[in-house]
Amino acid sequence: MTDRLIPAEARLRIDHTHMRRRATGIERITRELFSAPVLAPLPVETVQASAGRLGVVLGQNITLPFEALRHRKDVFVFPGFAPSPLISMTCRDRTVMYVHDVFLLTRKDELNLAGRFYFAPIFAKALRSLRYFLVNSEYTASSLLPYCRPDAQIMLCRPTVRNVFGLSAGDRAVRDPAPRALTVSAIGTIEPRKNFRAAAAICQALAERLNIPVQLNIVGRKGWGPDADWLSQQPHVKLLGPLPDGEVRTAIEASDLFICSSRDEGLGLPLLEAQYAGLPVIAPDMPVFREVLGGSGCLVDIENPAFAAGRVSALLASGDWRSRQAEAALANVKRWNTLAASDHSHVRGFLLDLLARGAERAEHRASPIRSRAA
Repeated sequence: MTDRLIPAEARLRIDHTHMRRRATGIERITRELFSAPVLAPLPVETVQASAGRLGVVLGQNITLPFEALRHRKDVFVFPGFAPSPLISMTCRDRTVMYVHDVFLLTRKDELNLAGRFYFAPIFAKALRSLRYFLVNSEYTASSLLPYCRPDAQIMLCRPTVRNVFGLSAGDRAVRDPAPRALTVSAIGTIEPRKNFRAAAAICQALAERLNIPVQLNIVGRKGWGPDADWLSQQPHVKLLGPLPDGEVRTAIEASDLFICSSRDEGLGLPLLEAQYAGLPVIAPDMPVFREVLGGSGCLVDIENPAFAAGRVSALLASGDWRSRQAEAALANVKRWNTLAASDHSHVRGFLLDLLARGAERAEHRASPIRSRAA
């Protein structure tokens, strides 16, 4: 059926120029949602780049625009970085961009130099020019709308959360509900937006409230800013660095709690991934985390350590908190993945129509899309 509907020469060309880096959230979503095996039987070709930042820049600004000129019937999908201005201006009706967040526009004071002067202008141009966007959450969809053209259309494409670290709840349900010490884990690049200082403050306040040691273990590379140096000087904080998946699994499964202290996220994929271990998740009381965690999270005022510690200690007060939280965490992953499967079905149909019938006909298939004009 797919072969009969799509012209023989038409292809989905997926930007994989960013896929040489270690698998962060963007790379994992690209692999999970936008690779040839996942999109089969749709005709897919991925566009690669040589290793290094220069290779990515050349791939984005030379290779992909050249491919767009050569293959005028193809549809181009950008699941990582925004397309170059040349593609945004000349291929707007056959380009689909996946938006993970809008921090390049909303949190400019927390960007490094490359973000401010290279990525942010290209991103802004793409939002003003393109017609079709995929997003990872309702929160990202609502954040994106003000920056798009009036006829822009936005479709939910929530990623399926796979057990990438091979986590298991194991014996968590029968572990001591009143341990002599607690271990709290966090995952993410250490930079100002992740706000790991707040996580450290909450762990210290929790230790004072419970009168037991509470250690914060952070998995992730050191990014820009002074936070990594400050955190390394805190006696109750341990920076584990970017670990192989097997060591991440060991660290998370040994933990009692998982914390996210970010000032903002487009999704917060590590929270869902950590729930495969049956961990209680502490997160800021913000719309995106309410969306992601449903009723399974412990939502707190992340900038008020005493208040947050009170909420967490209340969670730990019952004798069955480990089993209840493990059950809620695993149920939430199932809930999320059910929503994601529905999104994927709609997106595949949308991409099929975009290939087979052109942009104008594709609009009618994409019924769950938001539009500024709606």
